Amino acid sequence: MSTATLKESIAVVVYSPNEPGKVLLVQRPEEDAELPGIWGLPAVTLQPGESDEAALRRLVRQKLGTELLEFRFLCSGEQQRAQYRLRMRLYGALLAGTPRLPQDAPRTATYYRQWRWGELEELRAGALQGSLCCQLALDYHGRESGAGAAGGSLP
Repeated sequence: MSTATLKESIAVVVYSPNEPGKVLLVQRPEEDAELPGIWGLPAVTLQPGESDEAALRRLVRQKLGTELLEFRFLCSGEQQRAQYRLRMRLYGALLAGTPRLPQDAPRTATYYRQWRWGELEELRAGALQGSLCCQLALDYHGRESGAGAAGGSLP
């Protein structure tokens, strides 16, 4: 890949339905080539011709084992990586059920080691290591007031 290659991705801040201010954090595998072992947000690369909504639904279904209840666009950004330019859009979402990570995940995409509900501030370590989704979430929630789900709706 050349540095001119563009990779389109989406990431999602999943808000806890029961704990205002908590979000879903996922841990990347230790063997991940770019961000090994960091805690961040669920993300997926768009397939050719795929809409953001279709990619979000695929992400939640395949990597988190549940379905989307509702979602909305939050912000976007770009970052130059060693082998490509990453363009990412960040969404906020609520899930229809509790995440269940696949046991035998294929190696064709990044699947997560574990998940937990945590504070947005916990994304700072990932942002410092170069995670664009972590940085976007911190920037967005730093600009917005009232971060965190309340009453089962998106903030």
